[in-house]
Amino acid sequence: MGVVAKRSSMTFFSDPLDHYCHRVRIVLAEKGVAVDIQDVDPDNKPAELADLNPYNNLPTLLDRDLVLYEPNVMMEYLDERFPHPPLLPVYPVARAQSRLYVYRIQKDWCALVDLIQNPKTKETAANRARKELKESLTSTAAIFTEKPFFMSEEFTLVDCSVAPILWRLQVLGIELPKQAEPLLKYAERIFAREAFKESLSEAEKEMRSL
Repeated sequence: MGVVAKRSSMTFFSDPLDHYCHRVRIVLAEKGVAVDIQDVDPDNKPAELADLNPYNNLPTLLDRDLVLYEPNVMMEYLDERFPHPPLLPVYPVARAQSRLYVYRIQKDWCALVDLIQNPKTKETAANRARKELKESLTSTAAIFTEKPFFMSEEFTLVDCSVAPILWRLQVLGIELPKQAEPLLKYAERIFAREAFKESLSEAEKEMRSL
């Protein structure tokens, strides 16, 4: 999958099913970056990846001589490298708050997603993780009645981090209750964005109907 070319070219090695890879693809699409997205089977990685990345993991972003292999670093690099549209607030306090939201999403929600999706996780542990993630998401629903995006009037890197999780709820075996309606409406707004649609791999498109 390639994003429509606007600026300089780079290569992104991506697992088409991985939510961390997806968040970076959303940023690439929002920025309109000319990028060669290489879909990689995590069980059959190309030799080139090990040469580029000392951890031989995904995602990996190659921009000329620069190689990045941590998704949040990639997101901030892309926001600085391609400043329009900005995906972090201008002011230091607000930027720090956004970074903290991303950190909390990583610790509180992404960790549960990883546990559910890990084939080594026992069913009882996976079910506990599903319950915890469902309850945690539902408890945050009220904040989406105040602003159109995650604690913001503008689309930010925080939304890029949340959206892949919400897109995967069905395949994770999670159905949110009626009291989570503000969160579900927020998800619909995000999923309707052209950049979000462009960010989806073919495998992700099959997770649910657009």
